[in-house]
Amino acid sequence: MNLKAAISASSDQLRKAGIAEPLMEARSLIAIALKRHKSFIYAYPEYELSASELEGYLCLVARRAKREPYQHIVGKQEFFGLDFLVSPDVLIPRPETEVLVEETLKILNAVDSPVICEIGIGSGCISIAILKNSPTATSFALDISEFALALAKRNAEQHEVGERLRLIRSDLFKAISDRKFDVIVSNPPYVPLGDIEHLQPEVRDFEPHSALTDGGSGLSIIERIVADSPERLHSGGRLLLEIGFGQAERVREMFRNDLWRSVYFLADLQQIPRTVVAVRK
Repeated sequence: MNLKAAISASSDQLRKAGIAEPLMEARSLIAIALKRHKSFIYAYPEYELSASELEGYLCLVARRAKREPYQHIVGKQEFFGLDFLVSPDVLIPRPETEVLVEETLKILNAVDSPVICEIGIGSGCISIAILKNSPTATSFALDISEFALALAKRNAEQHEVGERLRLIRSDLFKAISDRKFDVIVSNPPYVPLGDIEHLQPEVRDFEPHSALTDGGSGLSIIERIVADSPERLHSGGRLLLEIGFGQAERVREMFRNDLWRSVYFLADLQQIPRTVVAVRK
């Protein structure tokens, strides 16, 4: 079977499986299977696949047809202009989280040698993107998952920020109760448990539920972070949290006026309030 025929057949298979851009993904997967640049795929449609090449390609297509995330198949995802290793142990980095990174970097521009804390490091994409773009910053990154911490370490080493990223196994702030920070950031589990079944199969069936939901309303971990952050922030320090659709007003109510100077929200590309920023008095 040649490239053109293989891509055509696989594109049909992916389309029937509900993949939004089946032709594009079929081409990407065959480039991965052949270890070739995509330009080769376009330039040589009559290239005859060997039996082993075809078998390898069809294996990748079968995985994707079961709605396994493309990022898990290729083992990486781009975020903030950087490639990150990903695995089923962590959330796949998403474009909307870049809003949180962008705002953090604006804040850090006014701070000398800033020290940040990230709750729930996952792949490390947030802290690493911040450190890569703020060369004097240091991050204390917390996660309860050893697998997430190990993956974040690999990503930090790949992007040469490992010396400024301290990885700590901790349930929220428990392991660092005696330290204060200039900024605290987090993309916590905020999906209500009842919404999990309505998520795309790639998310619902393959990403870690512990990183998606608190097992209830989606607000309990946010509420814990908001309650515990004031004593861990310097005066004027910021707390930045990613939140879910329709949660803005309920999250605003969590911030006490006697502890926080201001609270504001930033929208994502769909104009959904996605990031809450609070300033410590």
